[in-house]
Amino acid sequence: MQMLVPARTLCLGLALAFLCACSPDTKEEPSAPSAGTVWFREVGASAGLTFVHNSGARGEFLFPEQNGGGVALLDFDADGFLDIFMLQGGQIQTAATERTSHGLFRNRGDGTFEDVSAGSGVQVKGFGIGVVAGDYDNDGLTDLYLLNVGPNVLLRNAGDGKFEDTTERAGVGDRVWSSSGCFSDYDGDGDLDLYVTNYVYWSLSTDRECYEQSGRRTYCGPHSYNAPVPDHLYRNEGDGTFVDVSSEAGLATRYGNGLGVVSADFNGDGKLDFFVANDRTEDQLWMNQGDGTFKDEARVIGCAVDRNGMSRAGMGVDCADVDDDGDPDLIVVNLHGELDGFYRNEGHYFFEQTTSAGIGLVTRSYTRFGVGFVDFDNDGDLDIYQANGRVTLVGEALAEDPYAEPNVLLIRSEQGKWRKSSLQGGTSQSLVHTSRGAAFGDFDNDGGMDVVVANANSSPYLLRNEHSQRGHWLILDVLTPGGSPAIGASVFAPLEGRQIRRDVLPGRSYASSSDPRVHLGLGKLGEIPRLEVLWVDGRREAFGPFQADQKVALRQGQGRAL
Repeated sequence: MQMLVPARTLCLGLALAFLCACSPDTKEEPSAPSAGTVWFREVGASAGLTFVHNSGARGEFLFPEQNGGGVALLDFDADGFLDIFMLQGGQIQTAATERTSHGLFRNRGDGTFEDVSAGSGVQVKGFGIGVVAGDYDNDGLTDLYLLNVGPNVLLRNAGDGKFEDTTERAGVGDRVWSSSGCFSDYDGDGDLDLYVTNYVYWSLSTDRECYEQSGRRTYCGPHSYNAPVPDHLYRNEGDGTFVDVSSEAGLATRYGNGLGVVSADFNGDGKLDFFVANDRTEDQLWMNQGDGTFKDEARVIGCAVDRNGMSRAGMGVDCADVDDDGDPDLIVVNLHGELDGFYRNEGHYFFEQTTSAGIGLVTRSYTRFGVGFVDFDNDGDLDIYQANGRVTLVGEALAEDPYAEPNVLLIRSEQGKWRKSSLQGGTSQSLVHTSRGAAFGDFDNDGGMDVVVANANSSPYLLRNEHSQRGHWLILDVLTPGGSPAIGASVFAPLEGRQIRRDVLPGRSYASSSDPRVHLGLGKLGEIPRLEVLWVDGRREAFGPFQADQKVALRQGQGRAL
């Protein structure tokens, strides 16, 4: 995230970053040619999303205050509409003993939300950073796992609008500072396992004071502590409990400052892997060996560091098959002055193409956290949304929020490059806050992908997609035989001479969880003759044909076996 040092120590890293940021290479590429196109309208307040985040900042510059919080889009009441869960921070000094006011908002189905937090069971102890959503006990209801500074919390969905704390019984109360996580059936046994990224060994008693070159007090970064933490992997036993297999799986051999994680089959061997974005330590690509162990191959495959061999401030991460070659590509977003990392998957290695893809220069002036590959205009190509907010005071700043930055929408062109929207962040109104987590999904079921952005010390954005020239679409509920989202499954669809792949991938971005349904932008196509699903257990099924512009359920075992 940032590279700061304790008091009275030279901050060479910041000086170098400043020189890079001021170099003549930072000239932005031209904006996308769709001048004046409105992509989103911010409707949070009018829709009833009344949540206000509190980082707990009181001028003490406590390290974790800058990292929260996340957001989850989930259908917790199984009514077919996405609800919203917002992570709260609160006072770090009392987070371990007092309940934190997380927000749970039920989608009424008419474009508005009802605050149902009170009495729902989501008010639990802990300073919230991130959230994972998924059905860990296979009962058809979506559960929540909260990542905290301090013990994490597993909330089981009881099915009556309430959640119950099952952390102790499940055995997943990770007690260090965690950031992001994801559910993934890495062993293919039909139960969702849990990967947790851990950040830094930190406590109130070890908090340090850091200063900028000017002598101004600021927030410390991970190098001020030099205390990276290994991540944790919990194997689901299928009876409501997990076993910590981090050591036997090989994760304990590598330490990092983990901020983002995503799970997919990156080498096409039929096994789900994990990519971890680390802050100022090498990113990791844990390749599934198929015997319960993992091997970090990021350095060998080419996605551990930048082209100069330097680690970056990896925050948010996403993966998707951007170039329609059947395997997932990667994006990792970074700190002000650094290029993002866009890695094209070539099957057995990654090739970084950040600058040639049009991403690098237009985003390096921001500090990016939440990120997503999303087809916002339904043309079959994946656009990029980035949620931005500073961690240090760089350049001009708003008096009311010195860390605030506008977010960025990058539009995929027919030439395969991304260009910045002519309207900042795709909205006609100016939206400038300290943004962190971002989640993506269609909350009003109109076929347009919307965005929820968590803003530090402010209300979230609820960005409703209002692009006037969206193409046709399908929303796919890709389900296990028991009716839960089939996390890790892949859908393949023919689209105007090419085949696109979209994955069931809620665990992505930064500290957030997105819509588990698969969204297909179809452009001008009014019908899809055939969809193929590759399930996590390796089986393939065909479904269809389907008329466009509708929601469709694809349940394993109900298609045509291939």
